[in-house]
Amino acid sequence: MHFSSPKMVCETKIVADEHDAIPGTKKESIMWSSTPSSAALNPSEETDVRKDAVFIREFECGDQEEVRRIFYEGIMERIPNTAFRGLRQQPKTQFLYALLTVMCFFVTNSVILTCCAPLILMGARYYYSRKVIHGYLDCALHTDMADIEAYYMKPTGSCFWVAVLDGRVVGIVAAKGREDDNRVELRRMSVDSRYRGKGIAKALGRRVLEFAMRNNYAAVVLGTTAVKLAAHKLYESLGFRRTGQSEDYRLPGMNRSPLERLFFQIRYSRYRLQLREE
Repeated sequence: MHFSSPKMVCETKIVADEHDAIPGTKKESIMWSSTPSSAALNPSEETDVRKDAVFIREFECGDQEEVRRIFYEGIMERIPNTAFRGLRQQPKTQFLYALLTVMCFFVTNSVILTCCAPLILMGARYYYSRKVIHGYLDCALHTDMADIEAYYMKPTGSCFWVAVLDGRVVGIVAAKGREDDNRVELRRMSVDSRYRGKGIAKALGRRVLEFAMRNNYAAVVLGTTAVKLAAHKLYESLGFRRTGQSEDYRLPGMNRSPLERLFFQIRYSRYRLQLREE
């Protein structure tokens, strides 16, 4: 059957901002086009389709640099999203910041300082978001993303794919088999920001589902700290259902100091897609 692979140091936080089974086994490449097919295409239309075709294939050693770039840029987008947009998901933190702003007025009796307090708080959120996410990146880039071949391609029950458009790697995703509970984890999904909106993330997600079914896994699971609603809609469109949520998740690399806890909070959502009864 399938076997467990080396233990990961860093957990995956998926980056995906986009919204039919795809054929192929683990060793096959897949071609997918974002252009709707028709009964008959003239030569010029066929050329356009091929030009817009996305190939999903297994990771190769020559992809390492582009894969790390896409992963790095995708995670770096999380800094402003977590610092500012993520605050809307933290009502307790909003109340605390409002309280601190009011206290600033009573302590200093200065309207100017009180007006500056929210800006100072937002600046602190950005600083700690950057600090924590850089720590997480450092952890990830020195574990599984440092040697994709060893972590995903060699162990049975795991794999790593890239999406290729016009000869360029534009998206990534990984599958990590877990023998103990007969499920596979969808990990490291990210799409180059210049190529989003083409359905590439959904095609990558389907590839993981196909892999899980062909390897007789009972379920596919994933965890995400994505702030944007589009990411959660993507998982739901693939058939995943939310199974849990934590309002104050601890990312790998966090030291949980009082200031870090005050200025960095992140919501962690767990999703599961049951493929068959266990």
